Amino acid sequence: MGAVSLVDVSKQFDLHVGAEVHRIQALKRINLSVSDGEIMVLIGPSGCGKTTALRIAMGLERASRGKVIVGGREVEGCDFDRGLVFQHAELLPWLTALQNVMFGLEMKGMRGAELRDTALRYLDLVGLKDSANRRPHQLSGGMKQRVGIARALAIDPKVLMMDEPFGALDAQTRESLQGELLDVQQRTGKTILFVTHDLDEAVLLADRVVVMRKGEIQEIITCDLPRPRGDLAAIRGSAEFAAMRYRIWKALHGAQATTH
Repeated sequence: MGAVSLVDVSKQFDLHVGAEVHRIQALKRINLSVSDGEIMVLIGPSGCGKTTALRIAMGLERASRGKVIVGGREVEGCDFDRGLVFQHAELLPWLTALQNVMFGLEMKGMRGAELRDTALRYLDLVGLKDSANRRPHQLSGGMKQRVGIARALAIDPKVLMMDEPFGALDAQTRESLQGELLDVQQRTGKTILFVTHDLDEAVLLADRVVVMRKGEIQEIITCDLPRPRGDLAAIRGSAEFAAMRYRIWKALHGAQATTH
């Protein structure tokens, strides 16, 4: 059993169109195990079920059938053993960066000097200690996302779950944060379950890539690029990167890939 296990997970939605009810099968018997310290990336087109799988693993939604196990315990809702980073940082605008990180720690019950020291340590981990007293409107998009990552890490979750966290950023900021995430994971050893629709991002970050289509897992691909992945520019330009990217592309497109 891995750090996160989805066991026979299915999810159905009822879509009401006038007087008619259409049943949507968002996930179909997903079985997946994420190992301790692994970065697993879920990739697929919009509507393939990758975010639904992440939300069920986080405890934000309930599966129609099956179960999720984190750290040997069945998930019954959100808990501090899982931290979540959204596509948009969702920071509280009236709080400083430091206070936003402290907020989750306070919810966990931390108080006193330890509260501030812990929050500062995680802001420092993402390179924002000098911006601790800035409010969200004084931060760039990339800085906001780094605060979101610090906030999620500060509660010391077993698993960090990330739902397209860099998808709304410009290309240069996105590439910078990809490198910073790899560095943070290298230093903390956190297990990461990461959702993206970007092929390059999947190859750069993942130990394994889970290719999804129409609510099902099409293929799980081991991304055996060496770690640590410090020089991302060199990795992007390598033959190994191109080969891995093409393999994932073919899995995403299925039979269509053989007709062109």
